[in-house]
Amino acid sequence: MKKLYLFLLLCFAHLVLDAQEDAWVFFADKENVASSIANPTTILSQKAIDRKQKHGVLIDARDVPVNENYISQIKNATGITVLAKSKWFNAVHVRGSQVDIEALESLNFVSAVDFASDDLNQSKVLNQKQESKLEGVLTNFNYGNAANQIEMFNGDALHLLDYTGAGITIAVLDSGFPNVHTIGAFQRARDNGLILGTYDFVNRDNDVYTGTTSNHGSLVLSDMVGYIENQFVGTAPDASYHLFITEDATSETPVEESYWVEAAERADSLGVDIINTSLGYSDFDDTRYDYEQSDMNGNTAFITRGANIAFEKGLLLVTSAGNSGNWGVTAPADSPNVLSIGAVDESGNYVSFSSVGTQYQTTQKPDVVAQGGLSYVIAENNVIARANGTSFSAPILAGGIACLWQALPNKTNAEMMQLVRESASQYSVPDNFLGYGIPNLQSALDVALSNASNMQQDLDVSLYPNPVKDVLYVNFPLDDTSAVVSIYNVLGKKINTFLVSAENNKIDISSIANGLYLAKIDMNNVSKTIKIIKQ
Repeated sequence: MKKLYLFLLLCFAHLVLDAQEDAWVFFADKENVASSIANPTTILSQKAIDRKQKHGVLIDARDVPVNENYISQIKNATGITVLAKSKWFNAVHVRGSQVDIEALESLNFVSAVDFASDDLNQSKVLNQKQESKLEGVLTNFNYGNAANQIEMFNGDALHLLDYTGAGITIAVLDSGFPNVHTIGAFQRARDNGLILGTYDFVNRDNDVYTGTTSNHGSLVLSDMVGYIENQFVGTAPDASYHLFITEDATSETPVEESYWVEAAERADSLGVDIINTSLGYSDFDDTRYDYEQSDMNGNTAFITRGANIAFEKGLLLVTSAGNSGNWGVTAPADSPNVLSIGAVDESGNYVSFSSVGTQYQTTQKPDVVAQGGLSYVIAENNVIARANGTSFSAPILAGGIACLWQALPNKTNAEMMQLVRESASQYSVPDNFLGYGIPNLQSALDVALSNASNMQQDLDVSLYPNPVKDVLYVNFPLDDTSAVVSIYNVLGKKINTFLVSAENNKIDISSIANGLYLAKIDMNNVSKTIKIIKQ
């Protein structure tokens, strides 16, 4: 009996050690970093370089690809499958037994290994889960109220001003996009060359239209670029789009967050302006990977950490808050650097499935809301229908924001987010259900243009050097001029205020952490905001 018990125990131990695990393997370095940064066209598209220069975004080592020789060695390791890679994290996502994955730590170019399961790490570093996914049950469509979802935030007013998203590129990270290449609702987009590219990060091919297990991406895309004459117009009918599959609708595993980060990296390198994500993560098929509410803190989930880098790279992320109701927002909506969109019904009332903010987020969540209760969509059979979910409130508003950014092309991603927040219906009294409320994009445009017209007197005021290391100088047009300069971080929090003059024009910012900031100059009842980079 003892021998049988020992045999069973050994068999159990063997099964545990052979169980397949997910993990991130981080590399110690990259190759040709200096030369790649000096010659950015070797690693980024010209569109991406232009966008970064326009908005003061630094090109750094994170833009340099992962060393393919390292990846090859990982692929050749015993029992290891490489599923995804990330240049921002300088890492690969692998699957294999615990023993085989731990053996990778002996490679001299591997700096760390983090298992997706908290049980296999001494401290939880990387985990993620996806929100109630692919939410959206279709019902019969009754046209007549379809205009409501754009009129709710005055996006139609931007269309009347001929701001329809032209010149703005949106990457849609989702599951399948069946029949987008054939049905009439996307004919206008195809004829005008608005679908710039596609890629399926799950199956590693360019086909996002056939053989998919979900129509979710098609529904989401329809709310932005779908068009059926006299029946349906998306909120950004003239924007351009990249369609990326990052979600495996047949399962829920941690690798999906790695697919998402990899797609965000590609979007950045292609010069994309806006990423729309109608996915959220909090639970996995294997409950060991599940997130706790406390993990939704803006810096734990791998996808959230990737979203934070995407923001630093100048991308504007418009993300579904989630359909988890009182449980709270799901990753990556918990990031302070994404615009998380909750859902209301057609009357502007909170709908119960929309994820609420909790005490674990460091900023107001959700940020704002749009119609996600019985939203209008176009299904893959070219039929107009209705669907529920923050999956639809996010793209509906993302399209509107694309139109606003077309009207205000010099605004940064942080400035655009703040404009949208400040335009919302309850900006002064936000709550955890509607956030700052329902935006008014026409009002946001009017305010931005009004502020621009009030800056004529101080157009000659400048700050230098920029980027700056320790001391910032104010260049005044007149010798007897003075001003108040306030420094804000990208989330709108005031860091410090300085009184300066033509005689004393130095600002010591040596104590401020490196990063992107906004310097607001107030002088003679007018103001000017200048983006600065602290190095």
